Amino acid sequence: MEHGTESARVGDVTLLLHRLQEGDRSAFDHLFPLVYEELRRNARRALARERPGHTLHATDLVHEAFFKLAAPGSAAWQNRAHFLAVAARAMRQVLVEHARRQLADKRGGGVLHVSLSHVGAPPAAPEELVALDEALERLGAFQPRLRALVDYRFFGGLSERETAEALGVSERTVQRDWARARAWLYQEIYPVAPVATSA
Repeated sequence: MEHGTESARVGDVTLLLHRLQEGDRSAFDHLFPLVYEELRRNARRALARERPGHTLHATDLVHEAFFKLAAPGSAAWQNRAHFLAVAARAMRQVLVEHARRQLADKRGGGVLHVSLSHVGAPPAAPEELVALDEALERLGAFQPRLRALVDYRFFGGLSERETAEALGVSERTVQRDWARARAWLYQEIYPVAPVATSA
């Protein structure tokens, strides 16, 4: 019975997304309660790996991201998985904007030092988040699918199956691309110094 209820809810979300595509902005009022808990889970997952004392709470992150999603011209979602994927990108934007404000408040107070142990979990410090965001923008300039995948898996907490559905690729492709994206980001954030040659 629970599975049937979940299927009906997914169907309702898809129907509401179609109504939004057709220009029915009132569909957002019905959509928000259906996706709220899922977005909150994703927001908690993103914030759990931030530094303790982060001034954004999961509810704030969901509401700010949803406000971005509700902006005119943003209703071009294909299905529930795509909507969650776009919501993940909106959450990244909110987190990065928040990190930039924190850095502006303490400008001049320290040197940027990215100390990610590995590019596989959201970073803890504002400096790290901003550095990662800039690297993702560079990645997206020539590999937009890899940037999207990092948004979905990294910030949105989408599963491999949901990410594959959102991107229209196989789960094996998601696994392969995830490894490629992490390797590229690692090299970008930790460039190898050129080896000095003797004359």
